[in-house]
Amino acid sequence: MSREDAAYTLLKTEGRAKRGRLKTVHGTIETPVFMNVATCGAIKGGLSQSDLESIRTQVMLCNTYHLHVRTGDETIRELGGLHKFTHWTHPILTDSGGFQVFSLAELRNIKEEGVTFHCHIDGRKIFMGPEESMRIQSNLGSTIAMAFDECPPALAEEAYVKNSVARTERWLLRCMEAMKRFKAEENAVNPHQLLFGINQGAIYPEIRIDNAKRIAELDLDGYAVGGLAVGETHEQMYDILDQTVPHLPKDKPTYLMGVGTPANILEGVDRGIDFFDCVYPSRNGRHGNLYTNHGTVHIRNARYEKDPRPIEEGCGCPVCRAGYSRAYIRHLLKADEALGLRFCVMHNLYFYNHLMEEIRDALDTGNFASFKREKLEAVSGNAEDRE
Repeated sequence: MSREDAAYTLLKTEGRAKRGRLKTVHGTIETPVFMNVATCGAIKGGLSQSDLESIRTQVMLCNTYHLHVRTGDETIRELGGLHKFTHWTHPILTDSGGFQVFSLAELRNIKEEGVTFHCHIDGRKIFMGPEESMRIQSNLGSTIAMAFDECPPALAEEAYVKNSVARTERWLLRCMEAMKRFKAEENAVNPHQLLFGINQGAIYPEIRIDNAKRIAELDLDGYAVGGLAVGETHEQMYDILDQTVPHLPKDKPTYLMGVGTPANILEGVDRGIDFFDCVYPSRNGRHGNLYTNHGTVHIRNARYEKDPRPIEEGCGCPVCRAGYSRAYIRHLLKADEALGLRFCVMHNLYFYNHLMEEIRDALDTGNFASFKREKLEAVSGNAEDRE
């Protein structure tokens, strides 16, 4: 597959919202898309790969750092790469390990060469720089690899952020060179692997815009906006997107990393975002907080003890279609039965995947603005307040 074969096609726009299609070696991705988070190669909540297909998952997102420390990317390479290892034949995006530079702040040391971690599992030292991150992701053979970056705290001092972003830009050039070299190897797991660069700059518009302009010149396969949803307000996040996204290539996919709620997604699409990921649907599902078009259902509440209805009437997820009642699902969670977690996660991920289908349909028909208004009102608040 040549780069042209893997091209992103911008099908339609409405304002700044984009309706696109990214053709990859592992299948075509219709955008906007929500990527289901499978940190260690599996969705927390016990969903199999066939389950993911049944809830219309397009892309699975896996964590480079976690797969590196356990089971190990070399082992996964020997077993044929991440797709064969997980038995998922559709697109996979792997992050770079850069977020752990942020999340493991007390366990790392950042230098120009890269970052030294103390592993969160056993404390052993791990070094990761651009070349190491690209090698790990090459071993995994993911469809889309992310460039290695530092994610500075959203409220970090401006001088620190400026230096951090400059270093991330230098790391990006090293990532590009390393990725080119690894893809050319005779035994490369995925010689068609795509590389997305990452825009950083915390909440400083000038730094964000300058960075976006510079990385846009590199003609990467896609561009992410990172370092948001890490301490700033939603209003600050939307303002940064308003000012930054117009400086990223419109004819390439744009990815908002680690975001977010259904409202965040609707607002992100409105600002030109194609790709999203977040742990919210699976994490909230495991805690019994279920998304519906009438607000959130807190299924552990006593009011559902004898409720015979499905989580949401008319929902197309396997759980609701099968007729499992709110009362039964509440019972499973209260009894610490794993089936309850599975049902809740399955419903929430279906809700997100179906939301993206609705967004794409609205963009296809030119009705996104009205759809956004109606959906924001529908999903806000708690379902209990409307029943």
